[in-house]
Amino acid sequence: MTSVDPAPLELADPLAGLERDQLELMLAAGYEARECMRVLHKVGRNLVGEILEGQGEFVQYEHYPRGDVYDPETHSQYYYHAHRPGEHGHFHLFLRAGGMPEGIEPAPYDGDAPRPLGRDAVAHLIAISMDAWGRPIALFTTNRWVTAETWYRAEDVVRMLDRFEIDHAWPSWPTNRWLGAMVRLFRPQIIELLHARDRAVAAWQARHPERDVYEDRELEVTSWLPISLEEQIRAVEARLGLR
Repeated sequence: MTSVDPAPLELADPLAGLERDQLELMLAAGYEARECMRVLHKVGRNLVGEILEGQGEFVQYEHYPRGDVYDPETHSQYYYHAHRPGEHGHFHLFLRAGGMPEGIEPAPYDGDAPRPLGRDAVAHLIAISMDAWGRPIALFTTNRWVTAETWYRAEDVVRMLDRFEIDHAWPSWPTNRWLGAMVRLFRPQIIELLHARDRAVAAWQARHPERDVYEDRELEVTSWLPISLEEQIRAVEARLGLR
């Protein structure tokens, strides 16, 4: 059977309870994300086109750029690819073991599927769906098998979010900066999506106790949420009394 996406996550007010300094950090990130898109648009380019340039034919499931993008100082990593309806493609964002906060351990696992451990451990933070014009349209999380990650509890992945940064200019300085800014701008929503991911996995395991839930191809997307960059910026501005 093929997997079916869950219903989009419903959030009453993702900005509720945030302190002013948190909102100010989010707003600065929103302005940075907007600026990265503006400077590209000014010369007829977009965030995705930056990644695909010079990569040849765009093939489903292939990683772009080939070899992924990795920062050896922060241990952040990402790639872009496509295989889902309703989007042009999506970015997968990761943090590798060397960049993780101290004291974090992989989630317990009693199955026999191989997973990267020790210095090779890697956590999938979030995926960002893009439309054909290089604009973000959704955030989503996935089951372990989708990205071949190690798998960490949601609360531990939340601790990793602030560590994501691609601090170099290859293959695109604007796209690299934009991805980091998106994680900061949508941090509250990403946190909710990660916890919804864990609930979805637990519920699936309860319904299918005979299966290895992390390897079950019927469970692919574990949570998702439509987003708008401009709506998020306006919401933060309003919460700060700037509108």
